[in-house]
Amino acid sequence: MNKQAQYLIGVDGGGTGTRTLLANAQGVELGRGSAGPSGLAHGAELAWLSILAAIEDAFAQAGISTPPLDQIALGCGLAGVNNTQWAADFTAKNPGLAGLAIETDAGTTLLGAHQGQPGVVIALGTGSVGEVMQADGSRREVGGWGFPSSDEASGAWLGLRAINHVQHVLDGRSAPDALSKALIAFCALDSAPELSQKDAVFNWLGLANQTKFAQLAPVLIAQAGKVAKATEIMLAAGLEVEKMALALDPSGLMPIALCGGLAEPMHAYLPASLQARVIRPQADSATGALILVKNQFMNRLSEA
Repeated sequence: MNKQAQYLIGVDGGGTGTRTLLANAQGVELGRGSAGPSGLAHGAELAWLSILAAIEDAFAQAGISTPPLDQIALGCGLAGVNNTQWAADFTAKNPGLAGLAIETDAGTTLLGAHQGQPGVVIALGTGSVGEVMQADGSRREVGGWGFPSSDEASGAWLGLRAINHVQHVLDGRSAPDALSKALIAFCALDSAPELSQKDAVFNWLGLANQTKFAQLAPVLIAQAGKVAKATEIMLAAGLEVEKMALALDPSGLMPIALCGGLAEPMHAYLPASLQARVIRPQADSATGALILVKNQFMNRLSEA
Protein backbone atom coordinates (compact mmCIF):
# COMPACT_ATOMS: atom_id res chain seq x y z
CA MET A 1 0.00 0.00 0.00
CA ASN A 2 1.39 3.37 -1.02
CA LYS A 3 2.64 5.31 2.03
CA GLN A 4 1.73 8.58 0.33
CA ALA A 5 -2.00 7.98 0.85
CA GLN A 6 -3.56 10.92 2.65
CA TYR A 7 -6.98 9.42 3.25
CA LEU A 8 -8.38 6.05 4.33
CA ILE A 9 -11.91 5.00 3.37
CA GLY A 10 -14.00 2.07 4.56
CA VAL A 11 -16.65 0.80 2.13
CA ASP A 12 -19.70 -1.27 2.96
CA GLY A 13 -20.99 -2.50 -0.40
CA GLY A 14 -24.22 -4.43 -0.71
CA GLY A 15 -26.88 -5.28 -3.23
CA THR A 16 -29.02 -2.26 -2.39
CA GLY A 17 -26.54 0.49 -1.55
CA THR A 18 -22.99 1.54 -0.73
CA ARG A 19 -21.86 3.36 2.41
CA THR A 20 -18.44 4.91 2.90
CA LEU A 21 -16.57 6.15 5.97
CA LEU A 22 -13.79 8.68 5.32
CA ALA A 23 -10.79 9.16 7.63
CA ASN A 24 -7.43 10.89 7.42
CA ALA A 25 -4.16 8.96 7.28
CA GLN A 26 -4.13 8.75 11.09
CA GLY A 27 -7.56 7.11 11.12
CA VAL A 28 -9.52 10.13 12.41
CA GLU A 29 -13.03 9.96 10.96
CA LEU A 30 -14.02 12.90 8.76
CA GLY A 31 -17.33 12.05 7.09
CA ARG A 32 -19.65 9.53 5.50
CA GLY A 33 -21.09 9.05 2.02
CA SER A 34 -23.53 6.81 0.18
CA ALA A 35 -24.47 5.73 -3.33
CA GLY A 36 -26.13 2.89 -5.25
CA PRO A 37 -25.41 -0.85 -5.02
CA SER A 38 -21.88 -2.26 -5.23
CA GLY A 39 -22.44 -5.92 -4.47
CA LEU A 40 -20.33 -7.85 -6.97
CA ALA A 41 -23.32 -9.77 -8.33
CA HIS A 42 -24.07 -6.54 -10.23
CA GLY A 43 -20.63 -6.66 -11.89
CA ALA A 44 -17.29 -5.03 -11.09
CA GLU A 45 -17.84 -1.98 -13.28
CA LEU A 46 -21.10 -1.01 -11.58
CA ALA A 47 -19.51 -1.71 -8.19
CA TRP A 48 -16.69 0.73 -8.91
CA LEU A 49 -19.10 3.36 -10.24
CA SER A 50 -21.10 3.21 -7.01
CA ILE A 51 -18.02 3.17 -4.79
CA LEU A 52 -16.49 6.17 -6.53
CA ALA A 53 -19.79 8.03 -6.24
CA ALA A 54 -19.94 7.22 -2.52
CA ILE A 55 -16.34 8.41 -2.11
CA GLU A 56 -17.25 11.70 -3.77
CA ASP A 57 -20.22 12.01 -1.45
CA ALA A 58 -18.10 11.37 1.65
CA PHE A 59 -15.63 14.10 0.73
CA ALA A 60 -18.51 16.46 -0.07
CA GLN A 61 -20.14 15.75 3.29
CA ALA A 62 -16.79 16.41 4.98
CA GLY A 63 -16.39 19.70 3.09
CA ILE A 64 -13.19 18.51 1.41
CA SER A 65 -12.40 18.60 -2.32
CA THR A 66 -12.02 15.06 -3.61
CA PRO A 67 -8.28 14.40 -4.07
CA PRO A 68 -6.67 12.25 -6.80
CA LEU A 69 -7.33 8.57 -6.26
CA ASP A 70 -3.64 7.85 -5.67
CA GLN A 71 -3.99 9.68 -2.36
CA ILE A 72 -6.69 7.30 -1.13
CA ALA A 73 -6.37 3.81 0.40
CA LEU A 74 -9.60 1.83 0.37
CA GLY A 75 -10.88 -1.03 2.51
CA CYS A 76 -13.96 -2.74 1.05
CA GLY A 77 -16.43 -5.15 2.58
CA LEU A 78 -18.41 -6.33 -0.45
CA ALA A 79 -21.20 -8.80 -0.99
CA GLY A 80 -19.94 -11.40 -3.47
CA VAL A 81 -16.22 -11.34 -2.62
CA ASN A 82 -16.38 -15.05 -1.78
CA ASN A 83 -16.81 -15.59 -5.52
CA THR A 84 -13.12 -15.58 -6.44
CA GLN A 85 -13.69 -14.65 -10.08
CA TRP A 86 -15.83 -11.64 -9.14
CA ALA A 87 -13.24 -10.58 -6.56
CA ALA A 88 -10.39 -10.89 -9.06
CA ASP A 89 -12.31 -8.89 -11.67
CA PHE A 90 -13.05 -6.17 -9.12
CA THR A 91 -9.41 -5.97 -8.01
CA ALA A 92 -8.19 -5.86 -11.63
CA LYS A 93 -10.38 -2.82 -12.26
CA ASN A 94 -8.82 -0.78 -9.43
CA PRO A 95 -9.01 2.75 -10.91
CA GLY A 96 -5.68 3.89 -9.45
CA LEU A 97 -6.09 3.92 -5.67
CA ALA A 98 -3.03 4.09 -3.46
CA GLY A 99 -4.14 0.88 -1.78
CA LEU A 100 -6.99 -1.61 -1.87
CA ALA A 101 -7.95 -4.24 0.71
CA ILE A 102 -11.07 -6.33 0.12
CA GLU A 103 -13.09 -8.59 2.38
CA THR A 104 -16.53 -10.11 2.41
CA ASP A 105 -19.18 -7.82 3.83
CA ALA A 106 -19.58 -10.42 6.57
CA GLY A 107 -15.91 -10.01 7.48
CA THR A 108 -16.08 -6.24 7.79
CA THR A 109 -19.40 -6.48 9.63
CA LEU A 110 -17.66 -8.81 12.11
CA LEU A 111 -14.76 -6.38 12.56
CA GLY A 112 -17.10 -3.47 13.15
CA ALA A 113 -19.61 -5.22 15.38
CA HIS A 114 -17.13 -6.49 17.95
CA GLN A 115 -14.30 -4.02 17.25
CA GLY A 116 -11.99 -6.87 16.26
CA GLN A 117 -12.82 -9.03 19.31
CA PRO A 118 -14.26 -12.60 19.26
CA GLY A 119 -17.97 -12.91 18.58
CA VAL A 120 -20.70 -13.79 16.10
CA VAL A 121 -22.41 -11.60 13.54
CA ILE A 122 -25.46 -12.34 11.47
CA ALA A 123 -25.97 -9.70 8.81
CA LEU A 124 -29.45 -9.25 7.39
CA GLY A 125 -29.77 -6.89 4.45
CA THR A 126 -30.50 -7.46 0.77
CA GLY A 127 -28.73 -10.77 1.34
CA SER A 128 -27.71 -12.54 4.53
CA VAL A 129 -24.62 -14.18 5.97
CA GLY A 130 -23.23 -15.14 9.35
CA GLU A 131 -19.66 -15.28 10.60
CA VAL A 132 -17.87 -16.10 13.83
CA MET A 133 -14.39 -15.12 15.02
CA GLN A 134 -12.88 -17.32 17.72
CA ALA A 135 -10.45 -16.22 20.44
CA ASP A 136 -7.52 -17.53 18.33
CA GLY A 137 -8.53 -15.28 15.43
CA SER A 138 -9.88 -18.11 13.26
CA ARG A 139 -13.09 -17.37 11.39
CA ARG A 140 -15.91 -19.38 9.87
CA GLU A 141 -18.87 -18.37 7.73
CA VAL A 142 -22.34 -19.80 7.22
CA GLY A 143 -24.85 -18.84 4.56
CA GLY A 144 -23.88 -16.25 2.01
CA TRP A 145 -24.40 -18.68 -0.87
CA GLY A 146 -26.36 -16.06 -2.74
CA PHE A 147 -29.94 -15.45 -3.82
CA PRO A 148 -32.20 -17.25 -4.60
CA SER A 149 -30.72 -20.52 -3.28
CA SER A 150 -29.57 -19.07 0.04
CA ASP A 151 -29.60 -15.66 1.79
CA GLU A 152 -32.16 -16.93 4.31
CA ALA A 153 -34.03 -14.26 6.30
CA SER A 154 -32.69 -11.53 4.02
CA GLY A 155 -34.72 -8.83 2.33
CA ALA A 156 -34.64 -10.73 -0.97
CA TRP A 157 -35.68 -13.99 0.77
CA LEU A 158 -38.59 -12.21 2.44
CA GLY A 159 -39.58 -10.55 -0.84
CA LEU A 160 -39.57 -13.85 -2.71
CA ARG A 161 -41.96 -15.37 -0.18
CA ALA A 162 -44.11 -12.27 -0.18
CA ILE A 163 -44.57 -12.32 -3.96
CA ASN A 164 -45.34 -16.05 -3.83
CA HIS A 165 -48.21 -15.16 -1.48
CA VAL A 166 -49.48 -12.69 -4.09
CA GLN A 167 -49.36 -15.43 -6.75
CA HIS A 168 -51.45 -17.71 -4.54
CA VAL A 169 -53.97 -14.95 -3.92
CA LEU A 170 -54.31 -14.07 -7.61
CA ASP A 171 -54.78 -17.77 -8.42
CA GLY A 172 -57.44 -18.21 -5.75
CA ARG A 173 -55.21 -20.58 -3.75
CA SER A 174 -55.18 -18.17 -0.80
CA ALA A 175 -57.60 -15.54 0.42
CA PRO A 176 -56.82 -11.88 -0.28
CA ASP A 177 -55.53 -9.86 2.67
CA ALA A 178 -53.95 -6.49 3.42
CA LEU A 179 -50.51 -7.90 2.59
CA SER A 180 -51.45 -9.06 -0.90
CA LYS A 181 -53.25 -5.78 -1.56
CA ALA A 182 -50.19 -3.74 -0.54
CA LEU A 183 -47.82 -5.90 -2.59
CA ILE A 184 -49.99 -5.76 -5.71
CA ALA A 185 -50.15 -1.97 -5.38
CA PHE A 186 -46.35 -1.86 -5.06
CA CYS A 187 -45.86 -3.99 -8.19
CA ALA A 188 -48.36 -1.89 -10.12
CA LEU A 189 -46.18 1.19 -9.65
CA ASP A 190 -43.76 -0.30 -12.20
CA SER A 191 -46.49 -1.10 -14.74
CA ALA A 192 -48.80 0.64 -17.16
CA PRO A 193 -52.00 1.67 -15.33
CA GLU A 194 -54.26 -0.23 -17.77
CA LEU A 195 -52.74 -3.62 -16.91
CA SER A 196 -54.69 -6.11 -14.83
CA GLN A 197 -53.36 -7.03 -11.39
CA LYS A 198 -51.99 -10.34 -12.69
CA ASP A 199 -50.32 -8.71 -15.69
CA ALA A 200 -48.82 -6.02 -13.44
CA VAL A 201 -47.29 -8.69 -11.21
CA PHE A 202 -46.00 -10.61 -14.26
CA ASN A 203 -44.49 -7.38 -15.55
CA TRP A 204 -42.79 -6.73 -12.21
CA LEU A 205 -41.45 -10.27 -12.05
CA GLY A 206 -39.99 -9.94 -15.53
CA LEU A 207 -37.75 -7.14 -14.27
CA ALA A 208 -37.10 -8.55 -10.79
CA ASN A 209 -33.64 -9.26 -9.41
CA GLN A 210 -32.27 -9.65 -5.89
CA THR A 211 -32.48 -5.92 -5.20
CA LYS A 212 -36.07 -5.62 -6.40
CA PHE A 213 -37.21 -8.61 -4.34
CA ALA A 214 -35.59 -7.00 -1.30
CA GLN A 215 -37.62 -3.83 -1.93
CA LEU A 216 -40.73 -5.84 -1.04
CA ALA A 217 -39.42 -6.54 2.47
CA PRO A 218 -40.57 -3.21 3.99
CA VAL A 219 -44.08 -3.84 2.60
CA LEU A 220 -44.09 -7.25 4.30
CA ILE A 221 -42.65 -5.97 7.58
CA ALA A 222 -45.28 -3.22 7.78
CA GLN A 223 -47.99 -5.90 7.77
CA ALA A 224 -46.28 -8.31 10.21
CA GLY A 225 -48.09 -8.55 13.51
CA LYS A 226 -51.33 -7.52 11.78
CA VAL A 227 -51.70 -9.97 8.88
CA ALA A 228 -51.28 -13.68 9.57
CA LYS A 229 -49.26 -14.45 6.42
CA ALA A 230 -46.82 -11.59 7.02
CA THR A 231 -46.30 -12.74 10.61
CA GLU A 232 -45.82 -16.33 9.45
CA ILE A 233 -43.08 -15.33 6.99
CA MET A 234 -41.28 -13.20 9.59
CA LEU A 235 -41.39 -16.00 12.17
CA ALA A 236 -39.99 -18.42 9.56
CA ALA A 237 -37.17 -15.94 8.96
CA GLY A 238 -36.50 -15.82 12.71
CA LEU A 239 -36.07 -19.60 12.75
CA GLU A 240 -33.56 -19.33 9.88
CA VAL A 241 -31.57 -16.80 11.91
CA GLU A 242 -31.58 -19.23 14.84
CA LYS A 243 -30.21 -22.01 12.60
CA MET A 244 -27.35 -19.74 11.55
CA ALA A 245 -26.59 -18.82 15.16
CA LEU A 246 -26.48 -22.47 16.25
CA ALA A 247 -24.22 -23.41 13.35
CA LEU A 248 -21.81 -20.57 14.18
CA ASP A 249 -21.73 -21.12 17.93
CA PRO A 250 -23.07 -24.50 19.07
CA SER A 251 -21.96 -23.68 22.64
CA GLY A 252 -24.43 -20.84 22.84
CA LEU A 253 -21.94 -18.73 24.80
CA MET A 254 -20.66 -16.11 22.38
CA PRO A 255 -22.23 -12.68 21.90
CA ILE A 256 -24.29 -12.42 18.71
CA ALA A 257 -24.54 -9.08 16.95
CA LEU A 258 -27.48 -8.84 14.59
CA CYS A 259 -26.52 -6.36 11.87
CA GLY A 260 -27.86 -4.83 8.69
CA GLY A 261 -30.99 -2.99 7.71
CA LEU A 262 -33.32 -5.81 8.78
CA ALA A 263 -31.72 -6.40 12.20
CA GLU A 264 -34.13 -4.21 14.15
CA PRO A 265 -37.41 -5.36 12.57
CA MET A 266 -36.29 -9.01 12.74
CA HIS A 267 -35.53 -8.95 16.47
CA ALA A 268 -39.16 -9.32 17.56
CA TYR A 269 -39.56 -12.46 15.43
CA LEU A 270 -36.54 -14.35 16.79
CA PRO A 271 -37.09 -17.30 19.11
CA ALA A 272 -37.02 -16.10 22.73
CA SER A 273 -33.84 -18.03 23.57
CA LEU A 274 -31.98 -16.26 20.76
CA GLN A 275 -33.35 -12.82 21.62
CA ALA A 276 -31.64 -13.09 25.01
CA ARG A 277 -28.22 -13.53 23.35
CA VAL A 278 -28.44 -10.82 20.72
CA ILE A 279 -26.51 -7.60 21.32
CA ARG A 280 -26.29 -4.36 19.41
CA PRO A 281 -23.19 -4.11 17.18
CA GLN A 282 -20.60 -1.63 18.44
CA ALA A 283 -20.17 -0.24 14.92
CA ASP A 284 -21.19 -0.94 11.33
CA SER A 285 -19.61 -2.66 8.33
CA ALA A 286 -18.17 0.59 6.94
CA THR A 287 -16.34 1.03 10.26
CA GLY A 288 -15.14 -2.56 10.00
CA ALA A 289 -13.85 -1.84 6.48
CA LEU A 290 -12.03 1.21 7.86
CA ILE A 291 -10.47 -1.02 10.55
CA LEU A 292 -9.39 -3.39 7.74
CA VAL A 293 -7.63 -0.71 5.71
CA LYS A 294 -6.17 0.99 8.81
CA ASN A 295 -4.63 -2.31 9.91
CA GLN A 296 -3.10 -2.99 6.50
CA PHE A 297 -2.08 0.62 5.86
CA MET A 298 -0.50 1.15 9.28
CA ASN A 299 1.31 -2.20 9.11
CA ARG A 300 2.84 -1.31 5.73
CA LEU A 301 3.88 2.10 6.96
CA SER A 302 5.63 0.54 9.96
CA GLU A 303 7.45 -1.86 7.63
CA ALA A 304 8.50 0.89 5.20
